Amino acid sequence: MPTINEILQTMDYGPAPESIKEAQAWLDQHERRFGLFIDNAWTPAADTFASTNPADGKELAQITQAGAQDIDRAVEAARRAQPGWVALGGHGRARVMYALARLLQKHARLFAVIETLDNGKTIRETRDADLPLAARHFYHHAGWAQLQSEEFADYRAVGVVGQIVPWNFPLLMLAWKIAPALAAGNTVVFKPAEFTSLSALLFAQICQQAGVPAGVVNIVTGDGRVGEAMVKHPGIDKLAFTGSTEVGRLIRQATAGSGKKLSLELGGKSPFIVFEDADLDAAVEGLVDSIWFNQGQVCCAGSRLLVQESVEQRFLAKLRARMDNLRLGSPLDKSMDIGALVDPIQRQRIEGLVEAARLEGCTVYQPACELPANGSWFPPTLITGASTSAGIAQTEVFGPVLVAMSFRTPVEAVQLANNTVYGLAACVWSESISLALDVAPQIKAGVVWINTANQFDAACGFGGYRESGFGREGGKEGMFEYMTPLSEDARPAAPVIEAKGKVKASESGDPFAVDRTAKLYIGGKQARPDGAYSRAINGANGAFLADVGEGNRKDIRNAVEAAHKASGWAKATSHNRAQVLYYIAENLAVRAEEFAARLAAMTGSKDPHKEVQASIERLFYYAAWADKYDGLAHQPPMHGITVALNEPVGVIGIICPNEAPLLGFISLVAPALALGNRVVAVPSEAYPLAATDLYQVLDTSDLPGGALNIVTGSADELARTLASHSDVDAVWRHDGSAEGCAEVERLSAGSLKRTWVGGAKGRDWYDTKQAGGRAVLGHASQVKNVWIPYGV
Repeated sequence: MPTINEILQTMDYGPAPESIKEAQAWLDQHERRFGLFIDNAWTPAADTFASTNPADGKELAQITQAGAQDIDRAVEAARRAQPGWVALGGHGRARVMYALARLLQKHARLFAVIETLDNGKTIRETRDADLPLAARHFYHHAGWAQLQSEEFADYRAVGVVGQIVPWNFPLLMLAWKIAPALAAGNTVVFKPAEFTSLSALLFAQICQQAGVPAGVVNIVTGDGRVGEAMVKHPGIDKLAFTGSTEVGRLIRQATAGSGKKLSLELGGKSPFIVFEDADLDAAVEGLVDSIWFNQGQVCCAGSRLLVQESVEQRFLAKLRARMDNLRLGSPLDKSMDIGALVDPIQRQRIEGLVEAARLEGCTVYQPACELPANGSWFPPTLITGASTSAGIAQTEVFGPVLVAMSFRTPVEAVQLANNTVYGLAACVWSESISLALDVAPQIKAGVVWINTANQFDAACGFGGYRESGFGREGGKEGMFEYMTPLSEDARPAAPVIEAKGKVKASESGDPFAVDRTAKLYIGGKQARPDGAYSRAINGANGAFLADVGEGNRKDIRNAVEAAHKASGWAKATSHNRAQVLYYIAENLAVRAEEFAARLAAMTGSKDPHKEVQASIERLFYYAAWADKYDGLAHQPPMHGITVALNEPVGVIGIICPNEAPLLGFISLVAPALALGNRVVAVPSEAYPLAATDLYQVLDTSDLPGGALNIVTGSADELARTLASHSDVDAVWRHDGSAEGCAEVERLSAGSLKRTWVGGAKGRDWYDTKQAGGRAVLGHASQVKNVWIPYGV
């Protein structure tokens, strides 16, 4: 007679199919042909293409391919509607968004089935994960709309927002993007993915039911040509894109110099770190959720398993056993774990990457499972034996493929985790909370989950570092992406030139008696320029003041290397950084007369003392902020907390303005230093002595060598080098050059570094609202959300 265990081993799940009756009825209601949704009305279906079910390849409906004129009409409708949407007020917008949330809940099952039919993911995922979270985003952001006048009093809506999303989370990505945009008072032109447009079109229908005013939400469908038209459209004020890193680069290049606000959520190659003291069984389940959720078609999927050597074989054995029991089959069957890939093209790409790994000598493990004859299917896959530089270990597969390797120490684990161009998410598994919280901040990723995986909530920001993009979605930081500081509207149309006073002729003696060449400042030391060239700086009266070194590409390289060596500045306490800025201010105050005289001689300023005193005050201002720009602790709907940490961006290249050359320099460099960044600064090209005179001040203020590096020379040439440098994390340019700012944005696309540019407009550097506050600190920091469950 068989034992209970033997009986249990022979038991299997019975079929549990989800009914598609209502979904089919909805498609039939539209005659399976869909036009565009513009200005609260449907256009006739024209120039259509097929949307198919990935699980069986059968056609679901015909979708319209939008053209350039359709985009024009959608943008025009959004522009007309935007003032009225703002005028409706926070409460009015909140009520509309609340209605959208309620309708999403009311029609949740229909949305879930449509999503599964169109995308291929399992009904369990669409029903239990995607739909509740989509509704949650509209509820949460209805609250931000209600509170906008209090919480964002110094901001306004950007205007017309263009949003482009991929096919892996069609409805959830829609909610992530549309909800905060509407809450802030923007209107939207939304493009769903070509493969998965149906849930967005169903959402358009509930917009009509919820009373969304005409033109506030416009949905245009089609292939990449539609997205390209939106990116280039001059009537769109902001673009929000989720998709591949390659397309993100193209968008960054295309929008350079346009003034469009931009946020990019791009690819990833996320590490899943398992320490020897982890609950291995729980970690296996977390790994299943991390890499095989949505067939691995997740930008933050834990596709790189890093397991401590002492438990590697035991963990991999548990993992293979779990893989053997994963169920792959009809996505509409509620007992299935893995559904279909979105399209045969995606399957072919994944197959190619796995076969390339096999040819490189890797071991490929796939459980014995029968793949359906029709549709796009790929089994869960484990690859071992790959080197850290192997293609399979560095390339985003975007499929159910896991690469495993081992480490010995926590230091090595962090090194391996950061050995990628991406920086979207990471998982850390350890029963030692001390170890986990020590490792999490060291990982270069925008989200870190501790002893859990793929947790998301509308209250907690999501987004990446490095080539995973910039900007955040969700949380308060996500709201800022859809707003503009009112202080930006107050900026002068052009750089402000101060009134000049009379300057006495120089009474200096023989110019050859003393070498008056201001050197560069690299690694805490004065350095001669690599090219051995210098440039004469004459005063306002034409008299020679000094020579300054002409920095070049090699000087920038040396400065960036020195900045990276000064990584201890980022680890210093905020109190320590504040003290150093106070010291700089004190030492500048001691030499105030000297700096005022230099400014008068260089610029002819009528009141140079005003600029010096404002510079001292600005140093005090950012010293005060250094230990007060704290993060937040969120309480999402899980048993735990999410800690949002404000982290330094890294190495920032700063091109400083010609107007107010000392105050402009201080106003940009000080906030970057206050938050732990290291800086390579290019001072005013016209008046560089205001910065080079600071060398002795810096030397006597306990600023570590390399934290601030100063390279004088051509703003255009040095900005070009900084923007092209792969080890520079951000570039700021505020010298009033429209062409130069556009070039910085264009060149930054190579490594997708963050930029903050002033364009051709000026800035009142004496006005704290224009040159200070949280808006500036936001440019000097990036938010990392660390999820910490407890009691589980």
